[in-house]
Amino acid sequence: MQQTAEPRKVGTVGATAIGVSAMLGAGVFSAFAPAAQAAGSWMLLSLGVALVVAASNAASTAQLARQHPGAGGVYLYGREQLGEWPGFLAGWGFVIGKTASVAAMAITAAAYLVPEPFARPVALAVLLAVTAAGMFGITRTAAIATIIAGVVMLGLVAVLVTAQLSPPLFGSASGSDAQFSASGVLQGAGILFFAFAGYARVATLSEEVRDPRRTVPRAMLLSFLIVSVILAMLGWALLTTLGPGRLALTPAPIAALVETQPAVQAVVGILAAVASIGALSAVLAGSSRTAMAMGRRHELPGPLARQHPSTSVPRVAVLAVAAGAALLICVGDIREVIGFSSAGVLVYYLVANLSALTQAREHRSVPRAVSALGALGCVVLVVTLPPLALASALGVFLMGVVVRLALRRRSDQG
Repeated sequence: MQQTAEPRKVGTVGATAIGVSAMLGAGVFSAFAPAAQAAGSWMLLSLGVALVVAASNAASTAQLARQHPGAGGVYLYGREQLGEWPGFLAGWGFVIGKTASVAAMAITAAAYLVPEPFARPVALAVLLAVTAAGMFGITRTAAIATIIAGVVMLGLVAVLVTAQLSPPLFGSASGSDAQFSASGVLQGAGILFFAFAGYARVATLSEEVRDPRRTVPRAMLLSFLIVSVILAMLGWALLTTLGPGRLALTPAPIAALVETQPAVQAVVGILAAVASIGALSAVLAGSSRTAMAMGRRHELPGPLARQHPSTSVPRVAVLAVAAGAALLICVGDIREVIGFSSAGVLVYYLVANLSALTQAREHRSVPRAVSALGALGCVVLVVTLPPLALASALGVFLMGVVVRLALRRRSDQG
């Protein structure tokens, strides 16, 4: 008698490993400096706020994924629960936010590999190389992602130990750095939100795990705890070793922690580059596929939906995302690029939380208050992002709305 293969093989430990591997990407190496610029010595409070918002978003997304398994993320959750326009805003927010993430990851890799005068050309070269690989469908697998995460975790632990054993290089925060600013803390939270990028992977594991109603929440909680402890320890080490003033001006802050140990610093550079390039590959693939799905529904230009006949790669979409990322690398600094990314992704999760609030009781697994808190947090963090990043994101959102209206009108007339 033929036996049916068990489709759900991942337990809590495996799901937690997947979650940690998804979250430990470029953000841990790049977000602390611009967050310190905004929040000063209160940066760890910003990290706590970012954690609460990210965890609320993940809970809402996991709840939606259980009702709409395999539906394609918040772009389609929003369409199902709220209507076409909210779904479009979520999808467009994801595309532009993750396009900026691609740029931020390339900038981060370059910052740890070469001195600052050469960073932009190297970032563009990294983007070009990963894009070329992505055109042939070469992206990191889940196994490779987990291996990278394990190596990154070990490397970060080594950095923390080395930093504790080394004498402090710089003084503590100045008086101005120690002053509390609510707007600065919230802006820092919006920037550090980027450091939790990848947590959506935890929230959408329902089709891969055994007993998803128990395993997904456990894996989500454990993943956030592990990543939060790592980020908090790194943030504390950076503040006490570099001081918020020096930290705010450091393009490669994790490497600066071990400046007295050149060999360890070189390893950190390689580690940051590997983590950033691995995350860049996955994000480029994800954002281009969302653009492809939106092209199929005439919400973005139709050529974005074209797939190569042999590889099924949406090459036009991949090139479009890469071109947008290249533009951001050329004109933006890391603070503005991360802020732009957070703006798009926070709108995406605002739609997720609002969608979760409309779910019927039988589909709910978390209190409505969690989704309400997530929605409020998304709004607050968006409006407190760096002004230039917020204005740029709003402009691109409006551009997307105009394009969708034009495409729908042409479709209706045709």
